[in-house]
Amino acid sequence: MFKKISSTLFNLLKYIARWAAMVTPVAIAIGSMVALFLWLLNWAIQFRFGHTWLLFLLPLAGVAINLLYKWYGQSAERGNNLIIDEIHQPGAGVPKRMAPLILITTVITHLFGGSAGREGTAVQIGGSLANLFAGWFKLDEADKKTILTAGVAAGFGAVFGTPVTGAIFALEVIAVSRMDYKLLFPCLVAGFVGDITVAAWGIKHTAYHVDIVDTGQVIYGQHLPLSLLLLAKVVAAAIAFGAASMAFAQATHVVKAISLKWIKTTWLIPVIGGLIIIGLTYLLGRPDYLSLGVAAEHPGAVTIVSAFQHDGSFAFSWLWKLIYTAITLGTGFKGGEVTPLFYIGATLGNTLAELMNAPVGLFAALGFIAVFAGATNTPLACTLMGIELFGGHYALLFAVACFIAYLFSGEGGIYSAQRAASNKLHAQKAVKPGYLHRMFNRYKL
Repeated sequence: MFKKISSTLFNLLKYIARWAAMVTPVAIAIGSMVALFLWLLNWAIQFRFGHTWLLFLLPLAGVAINLLYKWYGQSAERGNNLIIDEIHQPGAGVPKRMAPLILITTVITHLFGGSAGREGTAVQIGGSLANLFAGWFKLDEADKKTILTAGVAAGFGAVFGTPVTGAIFALEVIAVSRMDYKLLFPCLVAGFVGDITVAAWGIKHTAYHVDIVDTGQVIYGQHLPLSLLLLAKVVAAAIAFGAASMAFAQATHVVKAISLKWIKTTWLIPVIGGLIIIGLTYLLGRPDYLSLGVAAEHPGAVTIVSAFQHDGSFAFSWLWKLIYTAITLGTGFKGGEVTPLFYIGATLGNTLAELMNAPVGLFAALGFIAVFAGATNTPLACTLMGIELFGGHYALLFAVACFIAYLFSGEGGIYSAQRAASNKLHAQKAVKPGYLHRMFNRYKL
């Protein structure tokens, strides 16, 4: 018995030491490149704030991005979906050029005002560098899957400063309703090392503040830890968050599919997309829905940060950000979807809080994570993100909002390569392929 226990313990320690030693240099490299990306992204956004005329060059920037991917991109054009496919079934590999290409083209998108995020860039940096190290380490297919997943965790944890979320996101995003816990330790190491590396380079993440309010209720002299009325409001808001998730995912896919179907000259697609963004900005008379949406271009601008305050958002700010981002990403500009999802969720939460007489900061935080949860089918990761970003005081409400939004976001998501281990509701019949699914297959979206 003692010999068996000793052998098991030895194998466990060997597993931990092997993966810690293997993942650490990968995560340091990923964290360093993410730090460079975040620094360049902040520079690009601030530079555009001081040179607003750059928006008029957005169509030309789109042409440059299109040509870069046409000449050098090859399979890298598929972005996050390529990495997810490679984790499911290693084969073609993730090209080395993916990391520098997505970094450069994302900075270009933001420099000229395109509405996009940064998660897609960080995940592709993580996947590309992890694949490079896998080749150097001469890993077999099973170990390559592990290190690719850890690369995703490092990239995500590094770009948002949420290492635990990064680890769980990497496991959860691969397949709906299924997680491979054998990969948890390497992903946790990668998430923490990636985050620490970014911090070591002096890059700071945006801080969000949620006021602490009493969520309890007294009924017949007994104090309940959670107000039933507040819970009902959270459930109602979460359903709306799920619907917004589904609308965002479908809008982005539809814009891409329609563009490819009706515009045969591919470099014209981002030109038209850029012109529409310019036209909408001057029609609305506000630049608030351009770029990342975190920093304020002018006093009174609607941003993710302002959405946590009373009067920090307009009633339809979330819808305009959804439209801007769907057009930007759907017409070929580069970046992620997650930060725009944060913006959509936070501003929608602000609007719903005003309508339902609920705490604004709390509902902005709920929307921030729940719309993301619904669009990516990662409710557990997003619940943990709420705790890492906003504290654990509202952990129960974070979970309620994320899982209900996930259930009400439909069977799809923003990642077409994401596989469904089962339907969200087991009693629900399998969804038959519809128009969007046929378009995905036809255009390999």
